[in-house]
Amino acid sequence: MVMGMLEKSAPAALPEPARAEITSFAIDALNREFQGELRQAARHAEVAERTKALVLQALRARGLSIPQDEIEAVAADILRRVTGLGFLDLLLPPARVDLSEIAIYSHGLIQVMKKDSVRWETIDLKVPPDEVFRVFGMLLGTQSKALNEATPAVLAKLPVTTANPGGGRITVLHPCIVPGDYPSVNVRLFELKPVRPEWIIGKGMLSQEMMDYLGDAVGSEQRGLICGETRTGKTTLLSALCNLLPAGWRILKIEDPSEIWIDRPTVQTIEARFAPPGSEVPSFTLADGVNLAMRMSPDYLIVGEVRDGFAAEAMMSALQSGHSGCCTLHARSPGHAFERIANLMGIAKQVPVRDAYIATAESIDFIVQIRIIQEVRRVTEIARVEKELRDSRPWCTPVFRFDENSPVDAPRWERVSAAEDGEE
Repeated sequence: MVMGMLEKSAPAALPEPARAEITSFAIDALNREFQGELRQAARHAEVAERTKALVLQALRARGLSIPQDEIEAVAADILRRVTGLGFLDLLLPPARVDLSEIAIYSHGLIQVMKKDSVRWETIDLKVPPDEVFRVFGMLLGTQSKALNEATPAVLAKLPVTTANPGGGRITVLHPCIVPGDYPSVNVRLFELKPVRPEWIIGKGMLSQEMMDYLGDAVGSEQRGLICGETRTGKTTLLSALCNLLPAGWRILKIEDPSEIWIDRPTVQTIEARFAPPGSEVPSFTLADGVNLAMRMSPDYLIVGEVRDGFAAEAMMSALQSGHSGCCTLHARSPGHAFERIANLMGIAKQVPVRDAYIATAESIDFIVQIRIIQEVRRVTEIARVEKELRDSRPWCTPVFRFDENSPVDAPRWERVSAAEDGEE
């Protein structure tokens, strides 16, 4: 009957004030009727049906007539708010599976980065500040965290779901340190499925010959370092290499947060955590994870990213003690990687530069360098790390090099002669 009455009137767009009133009315009614059961999967269909009925009831009470598709849109928005993550559900699987990152600015702008891109795109999605605070407040609350002036920067996880099995990581900043009406947010989405080597090759990151070389290297227990700057695909490549390790190997991976997906049962993840604000509970660091993993008899150690000198020193010690493994590092070249590790270890652990250089040369067998060239992620060099210092510094012998003059759609790499001089 209600639908018949609406169809007799000329449909018009729903004014924003009326939409806000109807949304508040429906959410309040749903909270009263379903109380703590709104998010239960078994009641989802019932909640969805009741949501649409409440929207129609509110429209009728106001004498409003709107198109059927807008009725559906209003009901869907309300349903996302009470059972899911509101506007964020529009950007997450299953609604979208093509995104790698989401950014919200403190003035309300929303940008996304697609999986095959290295640049941000602005999208036409307007969300009120209170909705952004509500969604991320709920996400943080389930992890016993809160965003406020006392804790203006919060790191959290995006929960793993059936539609988004990779989960993600969240960084949220309070307006007290990012002036504006909104929190500043970055959501990094992890892969929805294990990264296969053939997928990496198909994207033009490296050649089949190079992947075979790296597969043989990790399979023969060589120790590797994957280097690159932000968003070059270090973790993605490491994930692919992990899936080339021999079946049955016991793999210990230490991350902050967990994002490498290895498709086998013999993997144990150890995840670092920060100390909760105002709590006496201590932090559990990457270095703690590495030291603990060494006592757990791994066949291969994985450190998602070496960010500080404590983690660097722990990883080098583990690799020097006979453990095999691989890690990633922010560095723009192999030479810069050696310098950065030495600087990190020097600052955190007061390790002399020469000792850090010796430890790195002894601990790492190969380096993979990745760069973004012409908006495409490329492995630009695979190099063998020599064990003797030259002029008091570690150095490498290149094995593969990218030809930067090759066309974007036909990348070329050359296998470098073993007799060619190494590059410092």
